[in-house]
Amino acid sequence: MNQYHKISTDEALTQLDVTKNGLTDQEASKRQEEYGLNELGEEKRKSSIQVFFEQFKDFLVIILIVAALLSAFLGKFESTIVILVVVTINAILGTVQHIKAEQSLNSLKSLSSPTAKVLRNGKKVEIPSNEVTVGDILYLDAGDYISADGRILESHSLQVNESSLTGESLSIQKMIDPINEEDISIGDKTNMVFSGSFVTYGRGIIVVTDIGEKTEIGKIANLMESAKEKKTPLQSNLDQFGKKLAIAIIIIALIIFAIDLFRGRTIADSFMFAVALAVAAIPEALSSIVTIVLAFGTQKMAKENAIIRKLHAVESLGSISVICSDKTGTLTQNKMTVQKLFVDGEILEHDALQLDDPLQKQFLLMNILCNDAETTEKKEIGDPTEIALVDLGENVYGMDEMDARERYPRLKEVPFDSDRKLMSTVNTLDSKKMLFTKGAVDVLLDRVVKIATRDGIQDITEEYLEQIHEANQTFSKNGLRVLAFAYKEVTNETSIDTEDEHDLIFIGLTSMMDPPREESKDAVEQCKVAGIKPVMITGDHKITASAIADEIGILQEGDEALEGFELEKMSDEELKNRVEHISVYARVSPEHKIRIVRAWQDKGNVVAMTGDGVNDGPALKQADVGIAMGITGTEVAKDASSMVLTDDNFSTIVKAIANGRSIYTNIKNAIRFLLAGNTAGILSVLYASIGGLPVPFAPVHLLFINLLTDSLPAIAIGLEPHKKDVMKEEPRDVSESLLNKTFATRLVIEGILIAIATLIAFYIGLQTDSITASTMAFATLCLARLFHGFNARSRQSIFKVGLFTNLYLLGAIALGIVLLQIVLLVEPLRNVFEVVLLTPTQFGYIYGLALAPLVVIQLYKLLFVK
Repeated sequence: MNQYHKISTDEALTQLDVTKNGLTDQEASKRQEEYGLNELGEEKRKSSIQVFFEQFKDFLVIILIVAALLSAFLGKFESTIVILVVVTINAILGTVQHIKAEQSLNSLKSLSSPTAKVLRNGKKVEIPSNEVTVGDILYLDAGDYISADGRILESHSLQVNESSLTGESLSIQKMIDPINEEDISIGDKTNMVFSGSFVTYGRGIIVVTDIGEKTEIGKIANLMESAKEKKTPLQSNLDQFGKKLAIAIIIIALIIFAIDLFRGRTIADSFMFAVALAVAAIPEALSSIVTIVLAFGTQKMAKENAIIRKLHAVESLGSISVICSDKTGTLTQNKMTVQKLFVDGEILEHDALQLDDPLQKQFLLMNILCNDAETTEKKEIGDPTEIALVDLGENVYGMDEMDARERYPRLKEVPFDSDRKLMSTVNTLDSKKMLFTKGAVDVLLDRVVKIATRDGIQDITEEYLEQIHEANQTFSKNGLRVLAFAYKEVTNETSIDTEDEHDLIFIGLTSMMDPPREESKDAVEQCKVAGIKPVMITGDHKITASAIADEIGILQEGDEALEGFELEKMSDEELKNRVEHISVYARVSPEHKIRIVRAWQDKGNVVAMTGDGVNDGPALKQADVGIAMGITGTEVAKDASSMVLTDDNFSTIVKAIANGRSIYTNIKNAIRFLLAGNTAGILSVLYASIGGLPVPFAPVHLLFINLLTDSLPAIAIGLEPHKKDVMKEEPRDVSESLLNKTFATRLVIEGILIAIATLIAFYIGLQTDSITASTMAFATLCLARLFHGFNARSRQSIFKVGLFTNLYLLGAIALGIVLLQIVLLVEPLRNVFEVVLLTPTQFGYIYGLALAPLVVIQLYKLLFVK
C-alpha cells in the first residue's frame, strides 16, 4: 500500500520523479510501456462456441446423449436424431440467452471519463483517459470524473464525491497537508483523490500515483476473483436428481435385463426391454424445458426493468431470505434534499416558508445566493448540499437561481475552506450591500452577536442560543446534515475577507439529507411480509444510515446498527452468532461486505446483495444473487452481478423476487408433470416384464411422448400465471430437496393412476393382438399424460384456478391430441411409429381411460385441498 498521503507534495513529486511542469511526451511513452495503459483488465469473455459447449455439461444432458448412442446401436436412428435435435436446441437456447444478457448490459455501458486534462511538455492538453500515466500532472474542475489515483498538489475549495468507492454520499473536502497516520480508510485520505470518483466543487491539481489495476478501483476488482460464484438451489437439486436417476435407471435396467434372460428371452429382446425402460425413465425434455421456462422468465423480467445476466438466477430470486442493500442510490435517491428549516425560533417543513414574510424570504434568498451550484435541465454542477439549496428555491418556491443572482448580483466572495468551515458572499439586496455567510453550526454561532426575529434584530442571548442548539440536535439525531446562515450589512465590498466573518446576525438553519426513494418503504414492508430480512450496508455515517433505515422500516426495535471498526474487532464466529440481530452496517469496507454476506450464508440463507459502486463488486459476486444498478452502477458492479436493474429501483427487486418464486413453483410443477408421466411408463414396463407380457411400448413411442406431446404442456405449465399471494409465503428452504417426500408421494400416486389406466388399455388390446395392445397402451399413456397437465398446474383444483387462465396449456394439450391423431390415422406415420389403425370402440376406450386419472385427482383436490 502506497503512503503518499503521509508525505509532502514536494516529496511526492520527488518519489515519482516528476516536476510541476509535468512529463514530456517521451517520458509519458516510456512510463506507459512500463506501467501499461490506464485501464482495468477485463475478464476474458467466453466465445459463443465455448458457451454453447458448456451447455452439454449438465448431467441429464449427458444421460440423453448416452440414450441417443444406445438407440443408434440398436438401429433406431429416428430416436437418435430426435434426442440429439432436442439436446442441440437446449444448448442453443442457453447460448442465445447468455449472449442476449451480455448485449443488454453492453447497451448500458458508457465511458465515465473519456478524456483528462494533463500537463505535457509544460503545456495543458486534453488526452484520452486511458493514456494518463504515473507521474502525470492532472487538472481537476467541478464536474470532472477522476481517471486515476493521485496526490493533491493544489486544492482550491476542491470537493470530491467518492460514493462509488466508499458508499458515503457526502462530498469530501480535499486538502494538501500530509496525514501522518498509517492505517486509515480511503474516505479519510483527504489529500488524495481516487479513480472513479468525481469533482463536485472547486478545482485542484494532482500528481498521478497509480493507474489501472493498481488504483483502489483495480484492487477492489481483483478482490472479486476470490469471491466464488455459487450454484443455485435448482441447479444443485437437478444435478443431484440426475445422478440419482442415472444410478436408478442403470440398476433397474440391469435387473429387467437379467429377469428377461432368466425367462428365456433372447439377448436382443431382453436388451430392447431394458432400453425401453431407460427411455421411459429418462425425462428427455427436462433440461430443455427448465431452460425455456427460465428464458421466458428473463424476458418477462427484462420488460419489468430487471436484466438477468445468469439464467438460473431467476430461480435463486425465489429463494432469497436476506437482502443486503447498499444505501446510497439504492434505497435513497442519491441526491441531497432539504428536509427541515429553523427560522424565527420555529422548526418548519421545507415547503412551509411564507415568502410574504420578509425574514423568511431573505433566509430563502441566502440559501440560493451564498451558493456556487449551477443547475440546468441537463446538468447539475456543484456540491450536492449546495445543489439541494438551489433546488429548494427552484423546485419548491419557483425561484430560479440564475434570475436571483442577476437580480441580487454577487459583488465579492470568500470561498469555503475546510479550516474555517465557512463560505461568504457579498450581494446587493434592496440597495444594500449584504455579507451572507453559511457554514458549520458551531463555527458560525461563535461569530454571531445578534439574531433576526419577527420582532426585529435582537441581541443573541443564552435563551436564543439554547433554541438554536436544540434545533440542531433534533436535526442531527435524525441523521440530517445542518448548515447555519448569518448575515450583516457592509459598506466596502472590495476589502472583504475572512476577518469580516464576525459580528454576524443569525437568521436560520437548513437541514438536508439524501432521502429514501418513495417506494423503498413499501418495498421493505413487502420483503418482511415475504419473510425476507432487509439489511442496510453502507459507507455512510452510522447516524445517517440509522435514520434512513428507521424511516423505511429496516431498523426496528431490538435491531443493532454497527460500524466497520466494531465489525473489524469481531471474529467470523462472533459475527455469525450476531448477524441476525444487526440491521445496519455503517462505514464498512469491501472486505466487511463479503464477511457479512458469508455470515448469512453460513446460517443457511440465500443472500442477495444490491449495489452500484465499485466497492460493492466483491460482495455482489459472493452473494447468491448480486443485483447491480443499471443507471448509476459502475461496470465492475454490473460484471459481478447476476441481475441488473435498468431503473435503479429497489422495488423492482421485490417484483423480481415474486417472479422468481412463481417461476420456481411453475418449474417444480412442470418437473412433477414430466416425472409422473415417466413413472407411469416405468411402472407399465416393469409390470409387463415381471408378468411375462409383451413389451407394452416401442422406444419410439416413449420418445414421441417425452419429446413431442409432453414438452409443450410442460412449458405451458412453466408459464402458469403468478398467484397474487406469492409474496405472503416464507422463502423456500434451500436445504429442502426438489424430490422431497411430499413431492415424490404425489408424483408416484399420480404415476400409478396413469399406469393403471394404461395397463387396462393394454389388456383390452391384447384380446386382439400384441401390436394392438401396444398401440392402445401408447395412445392411452400419451393422452393421460396430456390431460395430467391440468392436474400439474396447481395444488388446487382447476375449478378454483380457472380452466381458461392458462391458454398456453389449452393450446399445448390440443396440439398434442392432434399430433397423436395424425400418428394413429396417417398410414406412413403408423409404420414409422409401429402402431396399427384402431376401431372407433378402441378409440373410445383410450379416451375414457385417459380421462379417468384426471377426474379422480380433480375430485380429490375439489374435496380435500383448500
